[in-house]
Amino acid sequence: MASMEENQSNNSTEKPQDIEKKHAAMIERLSNLHQSRLQQQAISRKSDSLPAFESTESFTDRFHESKTSIESEINRCRSLVTDSTNLKSHLDKLSVSISQLEKLVAENSYFLPSYEVRASLKTISDLRETLERVNVELLPKKKFSFKTKKKEQGNVVRTETENDGFDSVLAEKCSIQVRDSPGFRNKEGVVLVKSFGSSKEGDFTLSDLDSCEVRITGCFRALYIHRMSNCRVYVGPVLGSILIEQVEDCLFMMASHQMRIHHAKKTDFYLRVRSRPIIEDCNNVRFAPYLLSYQGIDKDLKDSSLDEETGNWANVDDFKWLRAVQSPNWSILPEEERVNAVKISDLETPSEDI
Repeated sequence: MASMEENQSNNSTEKPQDIEKKHAAMIERLSNLHQSRLQQQAISRKSDSLPAFESTESFTDRFHESKTSIESEINRCRSLVTDSTNLKSHLDKLSVSISQLEKLVAENSYFLPSYEVRASLKTISDLRETLERVNVELLPKKKFSFKTKKKEQGNVVRTETENDGFDSVLAEKCSIQVRDSPGFRNKEGVVLVKSFGSSKEGDFTLSDLDSCEVRITGCFRALYIHRMSNCRVYVGPVLGSILIEQVEDCLFMMASHQMRIHHAKKTDFYLRVRSRPIIEDCNNVRFAPYLLSYQGIDKDLKDSSLDEETGNWANVDDFKWLRAVQSPNWSILPEEERVNAVKISDLETPSEDI
């Protein structure tokens, strides 16, 4: 009883401003608690409605579903063997589906564990190889389409052979599968130019080039590069992936969602890439950020979802180096050794283009 009277006495002696402060503090605590509850409810509603891959488990479920569908469609192609027109269209659609699966991995690689990214890319590589085997097995190879050009260099007349088809004789001699797609093949000492329109076209191939300069502008789906030496290659944004095999003493400046490099030596790569570049069986390769410029490149990069610099050009995965320490096969290109920004529209007139 005495205690209650004492508390009442103490309360009666509190100043009005002290009471107001306590009241304000209590109101603030209640308001903060209410806001916290509202935020938790909003997060819960958002999680229920998100179609994106907010977890590794949901990503792997979607990836496995797409993989299974592609495998099923590849097997179904054999039933279309008597209808070459529909078969070709079906195989082309499957190639697009695989590219979309690659883009899916690239767009979600920022939160996926590294082993999950590697496993997904290996699966995609296997799907592409299977599709290539079906292409070779079920569709006849295209005939050569030659065009001869003569170029005068002083008193010497130089003749070049150009073809946009699949070089079957060369492919049979080499272990690399050269794709049946438009491109530049079997050139030496020339400047080669290709400009894609706004339709986001298909695949393009560069193979067996020596001492050439290649300039490609616009958006396209995928780029395949085989057997090149002493070349400089400048490429606009690629919607899917770039595969590079057997290159030496080259410079590549390119942007893509994915980058795979096999058997490269003494070569510099200036990249903008959504996922981590992958190298295998490479040595003395160096990496730097993308420095390419041409009229309209900002729009092309935005349309390809490559307008943001992710910094992944410096996050290289060496599949043949599994130790925790830095791989000795690649390095960051020192700033003092990098080339200046390249605006290919200001370069000299090309020798030939398509």
